[in-house]
Amino acid sequence: MANRRSRSFVRKPEHNYKINKYIQAPKIRLVGDNLEELSAEIGVKIEPDIYNSRQALEWAESVGLDLVLISPKANPPVARIIDFKKFLYQKKKKEKEIKAKTQKTVIKEIRFGPNTDDHDFEFKLRHAHRFLEEGAKVKAYVHFRGRTIVFKDRGELLLLRFLKELEEVGVAEALPKMEGRRMIVIISPKKKKK
Repeated sequence: MANRRSRSFVRKPEHNYKINKYIQAPKIRLVGDNLEELSAEIGVKIEPDIYNSRQALEWAESVGLDLVLISPKANPPVARIIDFKKFLYQKKKKEKEIKAKTQKTVIKEIRFGPNTDDHDFEFKLRHAHRFLEEGAKVKAYVHFRGRTIVFKDRGELLLLRFLKELEEVGVAEALPKMEGRRMIVIISPKKKKK
């Protein structure tokens, strides 16, 4: 068998922060809300100010914390003395909360033909009404197959009637328009007054 060289894969860190000995700036601006506690532990008065990075690293190591570069592009770069793993955990937690609070837009599709009869229209109208009340957008379209493309005016009238019926719960983002063999209109739910 051929001699295989062992490969060492370098994993990219999950963060973009320089910490401890990887900070190359000679001077840093030290900030943070824990500086008074650090001063008491180290025995040296530390205030938000510019310090030599080696000195700040020694302080961080003496209390078992990390020196983390928060803003590397500032002049001088801004750093904090913190527990780095706890910092990353809290950052991920905050991002998760923000992501959970953002609303996800749901788009429901309703398809018509140019010759849709009244019963089908009413049935699809009820569904669209429910979707808009639940807060979802509705994408209604008339699909023209084969020779039915000559009935564009019927499709437009159908969608305009659909919009008229839903005007109390939804608002059209734009008038019906052709996209390929479909005439499309998107309806957004109206904001509910509290």
